[in-house]
Amino acid sequence: MAGTGPRGRMERRSAGELESEVLATLWATEQALTPAEIQAEIGGGLAYNTVHTILKRLYDKGLVLRDVDGRRGAYRPSKNAAELTAEAMHEALDRGPDPIATLQQFVSGLSPEEERALRGFLDGSPHSDGAGA
Repeated sequence: MAGTGPRGRMERRSAGELESEVLATLWATEQALTPAEIQAEIGGGLAYNTVHTILKRLYDKGLVLRDVDGRRGAYRPSKNAAELTAEAMHEALDRGPDPIATLQQFVSGLSPEEERALRGFLDGSPHSDGAGA
């Protein structure tokens, strides 16, 4: 959320921060939300038009869907948070010159719990709740 800067002025959030906040709000519910509902949930003096603009950007990127069956102008995420994060990780690997070295660096920074989970995935062990294998 926006806060106040050293001179008491409101600090503006970047478009990326706002997109993340809108997505987080949508991920937190099972139903499609209208821009007004999202605005109320985020708070912080965010203008309705700003929320609507962010939703249009997210829609154009394919990250949200308009709910055509339900209420007019309601939105829901096209992917859950894990799917979107995994997609970003794949894109990052594709950008680098050496994806294996990138994976090695990534894996070396995992917590013990994350490492156990990764080993379980690679070994084919069932894993569903985020706990260690």
